[in-house]
Amino acid sequence: MGKGELLGDLNNELNMVYRYLVSKGIPHIDAEDAVQETAYKYLRYSDTIQLSNVRSWLIRVALNFYYDQCRKNKKYILHFDDGMLEKETSELPELIMLAKERTNELNEMLLKLKPHYAELLLLKYQSNLSYSEISELLGISNSTIKTNLFRARKKLLKIYKEEKDGQE
Repeated sequence: MGKGELLGDLNNELNMVYRYLVSKGIPHIDAEDAVQETAYKYLRYSDTIQLSNVRSWLIRVALNFYYDQCRKNKKYILHFDDGMLEKETSELPELIMLAKERTNELNEMLLKLKPHYAELLLLKYQSNLSYSEISELLGISNSTIKTNLFRARKKLLKIYKEEKDGQE
């Protein structure tokens, strides 16, 4: 494989990583920064990365960079999009407003989770990925994915109950 082919493949993979980050609700500018940093790290460490794991490695590096930047700036922008709203509510404005309010509440609860837990929940329930797809994407075993998703759901439920108790 020539250098031009390798860079073309890398460009395709980086475009995929960018689209993935944006689909998770990460702002375009932050996604571009993460992809740029990921490309730099790939070029720097490419001799140590297994070719079979390149995509997982690129996504993991991009997400870690984004999380690091968020920690530095104390912000997280991972959320369910409005496409998650029920389709049948399009006829009744009141139902649309209630559904959007629920989505906003869910987004606020996700922000209270560890970023890794929020990411797993989004991959599983927003992207509808299977355990094995998430495992391959993140480079983590299936059993670890299942365990962490269980913990994430449990923590999200605890946050939900605490907020409901606080509203009464």
